[in-house]
Amino acid sequence: MKNKRKSAVRALPHGKKMLLFKGMAVFTPFILLGFLEIFLRICNYGNNTDLFIKYPLDGRYMVMNYYASDKFFPDTTNATKGNQELFAINKSPNTFRIFVLGESTTIGYPFRPNGSFHRWLQYRLMHMYPDKNFEVINLSLTAVNSYTVLDFGKQLPKYQPDAVLIYTGHNEYYGALGIGSTTFVGSNRFLVRALIKLREFKSVQLFSNCIHKLAGLFSEKPKGDPKSLMETLAARQHIVYRSADYWAGVKQFDNNITELCGILNEKKIPTFLSTVVSNEKDMPPFISGGNGFGSAVWHYHAGQLALQKFSYDAAKQEFDKARELDELRFRAPDAINTVIKKIAAKFPFVHLVDTKKIFEQASPHGIVGHETIMEHVHPNLFGYALMSEAFYQAIKNQQLIKGIPDREISFGVLRSEMPITKMDSLMGVYQIMMLKTGWPFNQPISKQFKVDYSLDGTLAVKVALGHTGWDNAMGQLFRYDKKTGDDHAALKIAEAMVLQYPYKEDFYALAGNLNNVLKNYSDAAFYYKKLFMINKDPYLAKAVFYLYLKANEPSHALRSIQYLSPAIQKRTRAILTEIINDKALLKNDQGSKQLSQRISANYKQLGTADTTFKY
Repeated sequence: MKNKRKSAVRALPHGKKMLLFKGMAVFTPFILLGFLEIFLRICNYGNNTDLFIKYPLDGRYMVMNYYASDKFFPDTTNATKGNQELFAINKSPNTFRIFVLGESTTIGYPFRPNGSFHRWLQYRLMHMYPDKNFEVINLSLTAVNSYTVLDFGKQLPKYQPDAVLIYTGHNEYYGALGIGSTTFVGSNRFLVRALIKLREFKSVQLFSNCIHKLAGLFSEKPKGDPKSLMETLAARQHIVYRSADYWAGVKQFDNNITELCGILNEKKIPTFLSTVVSNEKDMPPFISGGNGFGSAVWHYHAGQLALQKFSYDAAKQEFDKARELDELRFRAPDAINTVIKKIAAKFPFVHLVDTKKIFEQASPHGIVGHETIMEHVHPNLFGYALMSEAFYQAIKNQQLIKGIPDREISFGVLRSEMPITKMDSLMGVYQIMMLKTGWPFNQPISKQFKVDYSLDGTLAVKVALGHTGWDNAMGQLFRYDKKTGDDHAALKIAEAMVLQYPYKEDFYALAGNLNNVLKNYSDAAFYYKKLFMINKDPYLAKAVFYLYLKANEPSHALRSIQYLSPAIQKRTRAILTEIINDKALLKNDQGSKQLSQRISANYKQLGTADTTFKY
């Protein structure tokens, strides 16, 4: 009996054997997980969550990964998707690359894709500096906050940005992983970021998918209308002003955006950080802590009364207090803008964009309302134009874009030229109308509302409901406009598609051809020049030269002269120089027949008889 006990004791591990035994017990699960991860990757299970992937249709470009958002949402069916805007893997010397970070306002809801602020900015820059290639890549997502902005933003330095634009803050409480969100996992930033990182692994995706499928088997399907994403993500619907949760959201934003700006500043990347703006005059508080004196509702009504009495400063103060006290925090509190201004002042390569100030300047009596914002935070088309103006002026002040612009485009000219269609406008109106029928607005569609039964209106409804894509709708409009001979409307669509697909040659050709038909020779030359920058066809270069002559722009034609045959370059240069000099003299002597006749004769020598009639 004793011998058996001694044998059992000798059989037990001890010393180095004990350490080996414990080590195997600790590391074996990790080794098995490692093998599982390798196996899942070989089997191509799950989704790659890298921010960018090679564009599948053309390996020369990168594009935002469709699945980049999955790691911020525990249920990937709620993961929102971004734009598919290309940028070249090999950045050319004349390219100015801008990345845009933010939330639903930043992506352009409800006018996505063509009405977003970055498209207004893209149009303005490309027309002011036609010899430069502007890549404006919007990486924004709906229903996210500073955790996503930080994660995306810190990956950008290796992609050679010339500027990073940031507009974020409204979703800090209810965006993915926010303090008041159903996806909230804790206030410890290290743990949250570790969780985001873990979700990149295929094995974690496998376990998560299994859990969701099992949960689905035992959960009842909700009755009634499905919840909107706003309602789905809003867990803590009462976040009291200056409560612990209130300050936790502000701190979360401060830490994340400070870290991101620090990274970009260290790399000396010009970063433009914007204040956020919301509707105060025409947006009552969603949830008020009571109705009595000092409540959110009380201050809102006080603002309305002050407005009726023409006491505009008092009204502004009361509306501001009402927003601050609104316990359903879909509008950023003033503390967020205070943090933004502090961060911008801290880093030399971070520049403040005061979008809120520009909106106030454009609003009656400086009080932001429905004149610029459609519901609580999303601008109308005028508002998105204003937002682009705020960023444009900030970029201009930093003198980032070298060279003299070909033409100045004022804010008024931008609004008149921007290729926004009636369908774009109606699509946004319909989407907001549908949004307001649900929580937390709960506003039924007005009985006075009438559907626009034009083709634009019909397609706007289909796009708003998700029954057809924006690209498809624009194609139908273009074919209809061509069939009915409305070249002006067709041109607007062609120019909009250039913004949507800046690397597709067909749309530049369409825009150039239509401008030529409409005798907009300078604009035709612009689009042919952009097309030439892509495919280097000498025929296009010659077309640009002659179009500038027809547009009576000899200085621009002179810059394109190198694409003519060497045999005629010298003579043509001399004639163009004489035209340029005579036009300058004619400004001071407008009645000179001699100058006019000489300009006309020189244009005739160059083979542009159309231009001679102008003199």
